[in-house]
Amino acid sequence: MALSGNVCDSDWSVSAVAHRAEGGFDCVIQLSHNTPEGVFKHEFTHSSIFPSECDAVLAGLREGMVWVQLKMSKTLSV
Repeated sequence: MALSGNVCDSDWSVSAVAHRAEGGFDCVIQLSHNTPEGVFKHEFTHSSIFPSECDAVLAGLREGMVWVQLKMSKTLSV
C-alpha cells in the first residue's frame, strides 16, 4: 500500500503518491487547474529519492503546489 496525499482548492488540485524506489522512495505528482480553455492536467515524477514515504509525499505536494502557482500565474507555459 502506497502513502498518498492531496491538496486542493476550488480551482486547482495536487496529488502525490509515494512508491518504493532504489535507495528509498520516489513520488508521482498529479496536478490540475481550471483554465479558460478547460481543465489543465499534468503528471510527473519528483526528481529526488527520499528516505521515507512521508518525506516523498510531502515533497511531492510542495513541488506540485509550486508548479500550479507558476502555471496559474503564467510564469510557466506548457
